[in-house]
Amino acid sequence: MVEKKQDQVEEKREAALSAVLEENVQGLPQAVEAVGAALAERYYVRLAEQALPEDRPAEDEALEQAVEAELESLRRSSRTLAQAYQAADNAADELGARLRDMRTARDRKWYAPNPPANAAIDLEEAKQDHFAQGLGLYKILLICIVGSFAGVVVEMLWCLITNGYIESRAGLVYGPFNLLYGAGAALLTLCLYKYRNRGYQLSFAGGFLVGSVLEYVCSWGQEVLLGSRSWDYSQMPLNINGRICFVYSLFWGALGIFWIKDLYPRMAKYILKIPNRAGKVLTWALTAFLIVNAIVSCVAVGRWSGRVEGQPPAGPFWNFVDERFPDERMERIFANMDFGKK
Repeated sequence: MVEKKQDQVEEKREAALSAVLEENVQGLPQAVEAVGAALAERYYVRLAEQALPEDRPAEDEALEQAVEAELESLRRSSRTLAQAYQAADNAADELGARLRDMRTARDRKWYAPNPPANAAIDLEEAKQDHFAQGLGLYKILLICIVGSFAGVVVEMLWCLITNGYIESRAGLVYGPFNLLYGAGAALLTLCLYKYRNRGYQLSFAGGFLVGSVLEYVCSWGQEVLLGSRSWDYSQMPLNINGRICFVYSLFWGALGIFWIKDLYPRMAKYILKIPNRAGKVLTWALTAFLIVNAIVSCVAVGRWSGRVEGQPPAGPFWNFVDERFPDERMERIFANMDFGKK
């Protein structure tokens, strides 16, 4: 009996967390209306009299000063109320999202296992003191590596489904890796991690903005540095210089939701299974491989661009590059590369 009463007390205490806030703000609308009515009674007629073109009373500096003081006080109150509203709305959004994620994770289906809740991932990372917990360097590097590989696989499958054939979508000369996808996954994580336990709207907005900026910067940088373009949206509606377009930005927005609510927690769950020491060694080894791969790829694409422009090799090194990365091989790897010269 005593235990039951204690449980009831605990339930009331937990319920009171938001109930106390609700009780405190119940009278706010009436208080604001009362202040508005009092201000109208005190100042409106006097201000109207000061506005008369003729037969108006002598200018009352004290009146203007009093009204200015009231205005400043109202603005401060308005900012405070807006901050309180935003804080309460954020708290409700996060609590609701955490509840939804918990229910989704708990509602497991045999044909499509649901992703773990982000809150559960956070808890498990802290318990294990894992090497790749939170937004640490190891987590971001692993996400970039996996994203670079997974993005190529997904796009090749999409090409197979839509065009009926498999075509390389790699962005590096060695292996099915594309750093655009890896950088996109890392940036999405960095920008959306704070909102991983929030509603879908922020995830969509973040994905929309991050993806659009990333595509534009990468397209511009590739054209400036290498003289080539890997995609061109000039024929798409609402495009900007052919580098980004509204339709694909919408896809990035949807990807933002899918990433932070589904793919990221699944990936983080598997990363948790990697032992700390082995995980650190593996992360640095793969990172070194991708860095070297990216450098070699830039050299190979730069020389390819030179060959397209008719530039002969300027020494033994460039002869070696021409032999190692001839046009046929480069066209096979970078099937959509366009130098604007052919």
